[in-house]
Amino acid sequence: MKPEQSHWIIGSIDFPMGPIDFVCHPVPAGAEVEWVGTNVDLGAMLERGEIDALISADAPKAILEGSPKVGRLFEDYQAVEHDYYRRTGIFPIMHTVAVTRELAEEHPDLVKAVYHGFCTAKDRMQEQYVKGMTFNNMATMLPWFSKLIEEDRALLGDDWWPYGVQRNRSAIDVVLRYHHEQGLTKRRLAIEDVFFPGLLNT
Repeated sequence: MKPEQSHWIIGSIDFPMGPIDFVCHPVPAGAEVEWVGTNVDLGAMLERGEIDALISADAPKAILEGSPKVGRLFEDYQAVEHDYYRRTGIFPIMHTVAVTRELAEEHPDLVKAVYHGFCTAKDRMQEQYVKGMTFNNMATMLPWFSKLIEEDRALLGDDWWPYGVQRNRSAIDVVLRYHHEQGLTKRRLAIEDVFFPGLLNT
C-alpha cells in the first residue's frame, strides 16, 4: 500500500499532548496528513471504530485493558519479531542521537564524546542486568526478568542494544530504503549521507 492510499491523522494516545514540532515532518507527495488536535485520543478513536488502525510505540489503554473491539496486528508479536530477527539479523532501531550539522563540523570531538558517553552508559546498564542475574534481578521486582535477559542474550548476543554504525548498518540501510520507497526522501540516501563521518567506523 502506498502512503497516498490512506488518510493519515496524527494525535495523542490516552493523555493530551501537543504537536511534536522540534523535528521535521516530511509528507510524501499526494499523502493526506492531518493533526487532529491536543485533546483527541487516537486510542479511543480506534476502539470506537473511527479509525481503522493505529501505529504507535505506545500501547493504547484499549489494548492494555483487553478491549474486545481492538487487537494487535500480530497477536504473538514477540514470536513474529524473533522470527524476523533470525531471518534478517535486524533488530529495529528505536532511537538515534542527533546534533546539528554546524555543531558537528565545528566540534567533531564533541560528537565523538557524546557517542562514547552513550556507549559507556549503555554498557554499565547491561553489566548491571547481567550481574543482577546472580541475585535474580530482585531490584527490578519483575518476575522472571533474569530469564528474559537470558533468552534475549541467547537470541541477540551479549550486546543486545548495539551502538554505532557498523553493527547497525543493515538496519539503517533498510530504514533509508523504506524512506525513499515511501516518498519521505527525494533520493535514495546512503548511510554516509546522514551520519557524521567521524563515526562511520564505529
